[in-house]
Amino acid sequence: MDPSALADAFDTWVDDALIWVGDHGAFLFDGLRAAFEGFYDGILALLTLPPWPVIAVILGLIGWRLIGLRFGILTAVGLAICWTMGLWPETMSTFALVISSTCLALAIGLPIGVLAGLMPKLDRAVEPLLDLIQTMPPYIYLLPAIALLGYGPATALMATLIVAMPPAIRLTSLGIRRTPKEFVELGQATGMTHAQMFLKIRLPFALPSIMAGINQCLMMAFGMVVIAGIVGSGGLGETIYKAIRTLDIAKSIDAAIAIVILTIVIDRLTQTIVRTGRGKP
Repeated sequence: MDPSALADAFDTWVDDALIWVGDHGAFLFDGLRAAFEGFYDGILALLTLPPWPVIAVILGLIGWRLIGLRFGILTAVGLAICWTMGLWPETMSTFALVISSTCLALAIGLPIGVLAGLMPKLDRAVEPLLDLIQTMPPYIYLLPAIALLGYGPATALMATLIVAMPPAIRLTSLGIRRTPKEFVELGQATGMTHAQMFLKIRLPFALPSIMAGINQCLMMAFGMVVIAGIVGSGGLGETIYKAIRTLDIAKSIDAAIAIVILTIVIDRLTQTIVRTGRGKP
């Protein structure tokens, strides 16, 4: 068979399969879209309801308590810069996208990671899939999401949670597997149930690795929500995409600065929480 004909046949099969799924699962994807957008809208409402100084002060106080006074002041000043550039709504929209997609990714990834850590066969089965997800270009996840969910935040959330899940799964599984054998044997010798073994022995040892996975999940989500601006997700990613289309270099730089500020703030806060977790037994 001609290789080009084989490739055309495969492409046709993929297109037909996607159309079939979209037609027969429309009710499911409509419900998923409504759930995703409702979750995102709720978080965005919480972030945009208070005036911008309130959010800046709250995050500044959190930074002060977790890291130090200097970082707290810089956090508040950085967020004030985002407002000064006229990008406060877009900054909060990006923040809401990151929070909602990270929550969804963790809701799926953490249980899978725990099961993979407890079941070596599942871990071996999941690893190639995670490798595939992490090596594929991020844009590839936007295409089927657009076909099934349409343009908007729901598509960005779907693509972002797929990209953000692997670190949470990997590091959670790693933390569960690295529980010292002598502690597991001690729990068995004292007659602990599986639930008690997990909550009192495995989870405390795995917590630092799990927290590191959450931090990496957040960072992957930040990168993807910017890319997802191409599908009309809103936020700073869409601002950059529109600036590129109109060659508005100044606006694209402003949006990039806002992304850097938001990323540094969230990354430093979560890294501090991870280090605090590592200090625990």
